[in-house]
Amino acid sequence: MKKTRYTEEQIAFALKQAETGTRVEEVCRKMGISEATFYNWKKKFGGMGVTELRRLRQA
Repeated sequence: MKKTRYTEEQIAFALKQAETGTRVEEVCRKMGISEATFYNWKKKFGGMGVTELRRLRQA
């Protein structure tokens, strides 16, 4: 399986930043990801915390 470039903490941090009011474009620029990647993460991991992300990825 392909190894991810971003940790669970980084994904959760990016999603949390957008929830708190930071513009999605700015979050994507800081993380070095495309908006499509951000919205894919949001669809997959939205509303999850770091521990849930870890558990999901280990399964």
